[in-house]
Amino acid sequence: MGFRIRELFNQNRILGGTIVIAIGQFAGSIVGLIRDRLLAQTFPHLSVVDVYYASFRPSDLLFNIFIMAGFSVALVPLLAKYHAGEDKAEMSRLTNGVVTVAAIFFGAIALVLGIIFPWVAHYFVQFQGEQLQMYIQFGRIALLTNFLFVFGNAYGQYLITIQRYWIYGLTPVLYTLGTIFGTLFLTSHFGEYGPIIGTLIGAVIYVIGRLIAVFFSGYRLGIRFWHPDLRRLGIMMLPRMIALGILQLELLVFDSVASGLPAGSVTINAFTRNFQSFIMGLSGMALGLAIFSLLSQAAAKNEWSRFRIYMRKGTWLVLGLTIPGAIFIIACIPLEIWLMHVPQEAAAFSACIMLYALSIPFEGLNHLYTRAFFAVKHTTLPAILSVVNGAIAIVLAWQLASKIGVAAIPLGYAIGMIIEVAGLFLFLPSETRMYKTEF
Repeated sequence: MGFRIRELFNQNRILGGTIVIAIGQFAGSIVGLIRDRLLAQTFPHLSVVDVYYASFRPSDLLFNIFIMAGFSVALVPLLAKYHAGEDKAEMSRLTNGVVTVAAIFFGAIALVLGIIFPWVAHYFVQFQGEQLQMYIQFGRIALLTNFLFVFGNAYGQYLITIQRYWIYGLTPVLYTLGTIFGTLFLTSHFGEYGPIIGTLIGAVIYVIGRLIAVFFSGYRLGIRFWHPDLRRLGIMMLPRMIALGILQLELLVFDSVASGLPAGSVTINAFTRNFQSFIMGLSGMALGLAIFSLLSQAAAKNEWSRFRIYMRKGTWLVLGLTIPGAIFIIACIPLEIWLMHVPQEAAAFSACIMLYALSIPFEGLNHLYTRAFFAVKHTTLPAILSVVNGAIAIVLAWQLASKIGVAAIPLGYAIGMIIEVAGLFLFLPSETRMYKTEF
């Protein structure tokens, strides 16, 4: 019995790795829901909460385009090449080169945006007066937070490569606990700045936790201004820059649209999206992360039969987890409204939840299929389909918001996601040498 339990949590297997990541995602989602409720209770008019969530979008846009584009698509396959040969020294050198270059580059961009933010902030949102001034200050702190994430996310990709998922999954919990700490204990001293100061503290803890984990896994800290694989990483990340850029632009536009609707619309969209993310974290996202290193190693060794087995199992696992999850969050709408302390927004909340639930199985497959492309270093087609997804979502949200309110945002999101996954599914076999694969 004990042996079976250990095997169930074996991080080197698809199911075991998925379970471990899902536990971390579950814990992160629970503390995220607690954070959301505390924010709604602490600032019941929701205008401050609107600003809090919207303030991260410009920084997230830059971070995802210039940093996560490389980390998410290329770093794990490149590290997996050395991991397969048990060359920890070269893994450290590559990681140090990536971190050094990324930190200098993003740090410079963040500094420039922080300086000019008062003159450009009104292009991102429709806030006015004091709410706009708060948005500017929050946005500057968000830039600093994402600068710290350069380090934390690089170390996270290292942990994925070596399949050490416990600390990878639990460090985001510590990050969110920082926001909760700020809301509960710093708001009395710093007012509306309490939560975002707590978020910054959480980011520091997040980075330290992952650094300790990779150090004890063989990584050695250092400063390197170049590594031969950086050229390859740069080439691979170009299409992904477009894909993540359009996704973050999509979210930025969503907040811009919501900020022009009645107060609380940004918050309602954020809260309902968090419930959708709660299910995604336990299912599609967890499985996609768990399988990424295995797919990358199989591709690196030209073991395509093993690659096909991983994809077949992954597809059925995603569907088996996400469809019940989508039904579950719809069934729990009354409880969710109570948990988030938003009874006055019940109608809008319910509509958004149902539409986001529609997107869950498709986004789960998206996480799996895109990583299959990345594992074989094919990034262009997923980028093109992401652009199509984002364009559809943005147009629908912008055009329908005046007619159906904030529900236009999840509607556009769901339709765009369905179209992207259909394209990935059609092209997946030929792009990844899976000619004989049947799903």
